[in-house]
Amino acid sequence: MLGALLGPGRRTVTNLICSRGAQAADWTADYRLYSKDRVDESVLFGRVRDSLLDVLPKTAPLVVGLDDTILRKTGTRIHGSGWKRDPLGPPFQTNLVRAQRYLQFSAAWPLEDGQARMVPVDFVHAPSPPKPNKKAGAAQHEAYREALKQQNLNAYALKRIGVLRHEMPSGRHLVLTGDGSFTNKTILRGLPEDCTYIGRTRKDLSVHYPPDGPPPATGRRPSYGRLAPTPEELRQDESVPWQRVEAFASGKRHSFRIKTIGPVLWRKTGAKLPLRMVVIAPVGYRLRKGSKMLYRKPAYLLCTDPDLPLEELLQDYLWRWGIEVNFRDEKTLLGTGEAQVRTEPSNQHLPAVSVAAYALLWTAALKAWCQGTQLPCWKPPKWRSQPGPERKLPSTGDLLRILRIELLAGAIRPDSFYHFATHCPPDMNAEKLTPSLPSILFDAA
Repeated sequence: MLGALLGPGRRTVTNLICSRGAQAADWTADYRLYSKDRVDESVLFGRVRDSLLDVLPKTAPLVVGLDDTILRKTGTRIHGSGWKRDPLGPPFQTNLVRAQRYLQFSAAWPLEDGQARMVPVDFVHAPSPPKPNKKAGAAQHEAYREALKQQNLNAYALKRIGVLRHEMPSGRHLVLTGDGSFTNKTILRGLPEDCTYIGRTRKDLSVHYPPDGPPPATGRRPSYGRLAPTPEELRQDESVPWQRVEAFASGKRHSFRIKTIGPVLWRKTGAKLPLRMVVIAPVGYRLRKGSKMLYRKPAYLLCTDPDLPLEELLQDYLWRWGIEVNFRDEKTLLGTGEAQVRTEPSNQHLPAVSVAAYALLWTAALKAWCQGTQLPCWKPPKWRSQPGPERKLPSTGDLLRILRIELLAGAIRPDSFYHFATHCPPDMNAEKLTPSLPSILFDAA
């Protein structure tokens, strides 16, 4: 795990072996550690989750963001690799890349003034079933279609949500935040008890008000009332006033304009699940001082708890962006997914251990930070924005440099240079050097 954090070059198994100085020994045990399914990364993530729960107040919920990411691969025989949509491709053209798909859960470690740092608490491989050949029989194609239902991304996410809820204390509430790909009937209908989901949704979502009025004299009582406005219609409706809600985002507190209605019912989730629809107005920003005011796109959210305060709902959703920061650090700084392994256990355990090392690094740093310890970070260069009088959390690069300095400082000890000094008393003359004939001849040549 130290090699995954500090190893030079690509984080392949060979480089991890060389990073700990075992390149001259037998390397088969290192490969079999992952290929023979001898690693349980849930123990490592459990330590991170327990440390976070110890810091949180007993009445505070655990806010967890979930998202999927891809790790690019080139081999065709690597387990779980296939053609995936490139999220970095241009919006006008869908690009496909060969990659593996992983699902990650990151929990929010709250800090002062509404800040939070997302720390990974789960990382699981979520492959799609292999598609059979065109010449395969009807039974194989039918089995493939059934496997697609059991092994899609929503099924993996719902399963891991159940595991996370089972491993948490019964009295601790769980708040999940996700993007639009997880805001669907599979996730919302299958949520465990004592869980709340906040996710992005479409601007043309069709929802209904609950039924009102007395029940009919004959027949069944309607499950849905009149049609409610879509999120885009609600944003453009001038009769509904905007509300001001403050939340922390992008390094400081902002005042957001919000519209909300609820409870509303969505036919895909059923009449027994009341929801709350929230519209967040786009935030203005300038590229430079004095330039034209630009605006981002509005956000449309759904929440399974209509009674959740708007301040908590907005702040919990804004914390979710930290999982994107986790993905960037894991891929660029730690080289997650660079190992050249092919078997199913290796492709699950080796990237997960790398992410667990990243999570434990941040857990140690946040523990020290919350205790008031000033971490010995390097002074930033002049072209970066200088920090103010308040303390700012270090970056992942700063933590890796601190860890590297600690390890190197322990390796370079003062007694390593004792053979360069003489130990004669100060009242004695130093011993004269005896000429070496081989050295003289070598210098003369």
